[in-house]
Amino acid sequence: MAKIEIYTQPGCPFCQRALMLFQAKDVAVHEINAPKGSKEREEAIERSGGKTTVPQIFIDGKGIGGCDDLMALNQSGELQKLLNI
Repeated sequence: MAKIEIYTQPGCPFCQRALMLFQAKDVAVHEINAPKGSKEREEAIERSGGKTTVPQIFIDGKGIGGCDDLMALNQSGELQKLLNI
């Protein structure tokens, strides 16, 4: 199964939506709390190539973007392939 990392911020509805999708697919997720101004947020920005929004989602180390990108991958069926499920 793929390694999933997601940088989130407390109270973020997009973060919750992304987490709920992974939960519905019954896949393990490593959630990284990354509030604005934290070293974790800076790490997310660096890893994502400068994207400052949350969530930032990585599957097997590859950045796939945020919640909208995740939902688009799910809709197209590509997410299943990335998750190896």
